[in-house]
Amino acid sequence: MTTNTESKSQSQSQSKAANFAPLLVDVAVPIGSYYLFKDGFGTSTLMALGLSSVAPAVRTAWSVAKERKVNAFALLILCVNVVTLLLSFVAGDPRLMLAKDSGVSSVIAIGILVSVALGKPMMTAGMKPWLVKGDAAREAAWARLQAGSPAFRRAERVFSLVWGVVLLAECAVRVVGAYTLPVDTMVWLGSVILVVAMTLGFLISGALAAGPMAYMVIAEAKSEGAVVGGSGPAATAGTRGPVPAVAAAR
Repeated sequence: MTTNTESKSQSQSQSKAANFAPLLVDVAVPIGSYYLFKDGFGTSTLMALGLSSVAPAVRTAWSVAKERKVNAFALLILCVNVVTLLLSFVAGDPRLMLAKDSGVSSVIAIGILVSVALGKPMMTAGMKPWLVKGDAAREAAWARLQAGSPAFRRAERVFSLVWGVVLLAECAVRVVGAYTLPVDTMVWLGSVILVVAMTLGFLISGALAAGPMAYMVIAEAKSEGAVVGGSGPAATAGTRGPVPAVAAAR
């Protein structure tokens, strides 16, 4: 029992680390490398911005190659990074390179909003590991709710909708800053804007969607466990049809 608990705890820790790693590469590494190249090695602003964009692009390409499947999120980021990086070097404008981060946000935001309109919310793939936590019962509960609960599917759409709107707003703020503030200021301020936007996204989407979805998943997993392993009313209810939690979620 102890071994299983420790294994589950280790699995959850690894899952969280894997989710935070991209944020570290996409935010901390570019800022640090920009100042290292510009102030430490004396490169031009344009060159420093270009070199500091390499790590996020490589990380995205590697994630696509490693998973051996096309991840819509990763593919969007990679394409925007590559295209805007090339355009920036051709134009020779460091402000355009700063604005490219807004381009990433806007393309992703539009992609998210389109996915919601098509009934296939893109952000679900990123949220699911945090709610399921590598637990088989929750994984099964998620599948049942996704297949049979309108309330659960509605919460999925709300989660992605919130992130789409937040990223579009972040894009607008960063574009204005890129063309009105000094480049050196926007290098670090752009990341502050990103962190603020991410914080708002987590808080709002958590309150409106992720929190209720987590409750539904946990309730559904417990209800199914009672039906499978219990006796009496719970077991009897399990022979009559759908799991009660699914019906309640509707």
